[in-house]
Amino acid sequence: MTLIKTSLLTAISTVVKILAGFLINKIIAVYSGPSGLAVVGQLQNFITMSTTLSNGAIAQGVVKYTAEYKSTKEKQKIFSSSLIISLVSSFFVSLALISLSQYWSELILKDIKYESVFVVFGITIVLFSLNTILMSILNGQKEIKKYVIVNVVSSFFALVFISFLIIQLDLIGALYALVINQSIVFFVTLAFVIKSKWFKLKHFKHGIDKDSFFKLGKFSLMAVTTVLTVPMSHLIVRNYMGESLGWDAAGYWQGIWYISGAYLMVITTSLSVYYLPRLSEIKDKSELKKEVLAGYKLIMPIAIFLALSVYLLKEYIILIAFSESFMPMIDLFLWQLVGDVIKIASWLLGYITLAKAMTKTYISLEIFGSLSFIGLSIYFIDLYGLVGVTYAFSLNYAIYMFVLFFIYKRYVNENIIA
Repeated sequence: MTLIKTSLLTAISTVVKILAGFLINKIIAVYSGPSGLAVVGQLQNFITMSTTLSNGAIAQGVVKYTAEYKSTKEKQKIFSSSLIISLVSSFFVSLALISLSQYWSELILKDIKYESVFVVFGITIVLFSLNTILMSILNGQKEIKKYVIVNVVSSFFALVFISFLIIQLDLIGALYALVINQSIVFFVTLAFVIKSKWFKLKHFKHGIDKDSFFKLGKFSLMAVTTVLTVPMSHLIVRNYMGESLGWDAAGYWQGIWYISGAYLMVITTSLSVYYLPRLSEIKDKSELKKEVLAGYKLIMPIAIFLALSVYLLKEYIILIAFSESFMPMIDLFLWQLVGDVIKIASWLLGYITLAKAMTKTYISLEIFGSLSFIGLSIYFIDLYGLVGVTYAFSLNYAIYMFVLFFIYKRYVNENIIA
């Protein structure tokens, strides 16, 4: 399946997801205001870290090797190993969530009254983990139509479920919904994959395969690095904003970050669904160059057009997506959108380090990028106030892009094994 076909299919689920997300965030904004949105952002970052750790951080590895292996026997080793790794990992993460629920509530949400949210999260997180494995296999098998349908159904369910709990229970309802939603979606995913040829229980009963374990382990190291750096950097920056500028300001940044994620989802979803499996299976470097160039020709004009459209419609977007109380975030748009375009340009190269399991390179870049973002954000916030975080975002991705370009040039011109 080509990038264009994949983009068209994933665009359907992405549009549905964006619309559902807009409605959910609108309800949160109306019921809880900017400070409530900031709290939701804190929990979302924590959920990202916890759920990635709960499946051993092997999701991208499952996608890569499911796509790369042609032998059914080899695929089964990946399926079986990934299941055991996920079950063991989710057990320990669940234990940590439940036993330290008071600590997490106070550390992440700044109030012990949300303790029960983390207990519920701990009880249901194993289903998060299993859902991630099934979706990763669907992606690797390139069953894009089924992958899209599952995402569309999941988005509709999330909209209804999360909106209901927010309206009924206000902010704490939103928090409960966030930690439960994906677990319930597991049963939706299961209903769709159960008829797939690859989904047979015997394929998951081969135990841990040593070779598969070590191969997935490379991706685990990379994913753990990402999950402990990117969301953590956002937690630190948002917390710094909350304490130095107020939690309403942190809510404005959460709002602009959500808008970026929403409109760029059209691109990032296509990249994750198409690019990782495609780059993983390419062996010839001249073919790799062509694929990357084709990606730039198709993706960058779209990214620039979308960013420009968002900038021109920024006032309407704030009123539609949030409320009038979020108008102070209007000053954040320009450099956030510039950073978004640079981010997409860098990701087209960055996926190579992931697809080719360039473990040391990937980990080094993630750590450097996150530390740089934290340092630049604090520096520019102190100098320019809230808008400074968008300066930091753009500059950080410009540096990231510059470094990735030289890594890419070396990789395609030399026989480097990372």
